[in-house]
Amino acid sequence: MKLTPGKLAGLKAVSDARNVIAAAAMDQRGSLQKSLAKERGAEATGKDLEIFKSLVTDVLTQHASAILLDPEFGLPASHERHGKGLLLAYEKTGYDANTPGRLPDLLDVWSVRRLKEAGADCLKILLYYTPLEKPEINEIKHAWIERIGDECRSLDIPFFLEFVGYDENGADEKSVAYAKKKPSVVAGAMKEFSMDRYGVDVLKVEVPIVMEFVEGTKAFKGEAAYTREEALGLFRSVGESTEKPFIYLSAGVSNPVFIETLELAGESGVAFNGVLCGRATWKDGIPIYAKQGEAAFREWLETVGVENIENVNKALQAATPWTSKVQSA
Repeated sequence: MKLTPGKLAGLKAVSDARNVIAAAAMDQRGSLQKSLAKERGAEATGKDLEIFKSLVTDVLTQHASAILLDPEFGLPASHERHGKGLLLAYEKTGYDANTPGRLPDLLDVWSVRRLKEAGADCLKILLYYTPLEKPEINEIKHAWIERIGDECRSLDIPFFLEFVGYDENGADEKSVAYAKKKPSVVAGAMKEFSMDRYGVDVLKVEVPIVMEFVEGTKAFKGEAAYTREEALGLFRSVGESTEKPFIYLSAGVSNPVFIETLELAGESGVAFNGVLCGRATWKDGIPIYAKQGEAAFREWLETVGVENIENVNKALQAATPWTSKVQSA
């Protein structure tokens, strides 16, 4: 894969000294606001989101290579990142549950140009995607990603595409049945968006297994979808679906589960290139902020939050530098 000077510089900006992406994610909006309100038992405002994001960024970027933020509530936080790299989200949060296919949409008053002017080193898009969806729905998504890829090419900024799988029939994604289907969903998405026509530089992917269904792990809850050996094989085989750099997302699991996941990935030998890790580092601090306020949350971040992200950094010793997969144009 060849990288133009701007894309190469952008990727370097969000990477550590080994050229591994050890980035924190703090671009949650709607889900974070709901979680804060639930814990507080009262409304959580946009100002709450700004403060929460600023505290997370200030503390955790001291232990990360970059931070992923949203331009809606995250721009004040972007000034608290201690010189680390900045990824900005371009998509609207969530999706319209009344429309089939979990179709995506872009933020109304933003463009790649404007995000770059706001300080973004890289651009990130989240897409709900399964290769098993109706072709007419996936064609809408394919064309949408092509447009964004061309926009990023024209501005010479790296394009990170995050895809989150779902069941095309509306079945429960937390079931053992979906866990068995998940490897093909992840692999299909990785293969599709590795095509040059999309202009994606880094794939931000789910791990191909669900840890609670992996027999022989600490996360196992009693119902098996795969043995430990099968899980190791799935990390390897799904990782072979692309030659592009790819990083793992934490998908809302706890810090211990995510660490065990990364250790399993390392044991498998899959050539992953880092993480964009959000809730696994700061999620447990939501009730602290909601009920006890800023000072208590900062104290929690500086102790438990830092411990969480350092656990991730330790597990990232198994990651491969993305430079092994690219060359300068």
